[in-house]
Amino acid sequence: MRTPPKTEKVADRAGATGGGNVSLSDVSRVTGDGLEVDILVSPRSDRSGLEGFDEWRKRLVVRVKAPPLEGRANKEVEGVFRDLIGFRSEVVSGHLSRQKTVLIRGGPEEIRKILERHV
Repeated sequence: MRTPPKTEKVADRAGATGGGNVSLSDVSRVTGDGLEVDILVSPRSDRSGLEGFDEWRKRLVVRVKAPPLEGRANKEVEGVFRDLIGFRSEVVSGHLSRQKTVLIRGGPEEIRKILERHV
């Protein structure tokens, strides 16, 4: 099998991009309790925080230092959003997967404005 040449476009397919064609509205939706955000978690990272969007999976990339053991990465994901936004958050689906959905409780428009400043 032939390996494609290393170009910027091929490298972007492998992971997060600075945005591309994906926006926060593509990866989030308003619920009765707040805003749900679809994320892709990168555990055992050298830093914690938001990394941009994975345009192929249509998810916000969240890096965490914790390993994916005993719910540690999930707890750190919740902490990243709490520290960044100031609202309570919880992983509501994908507890055993890298692809998760996080519910951030509070006013959806206020949450979106804060997230957009950090992405």
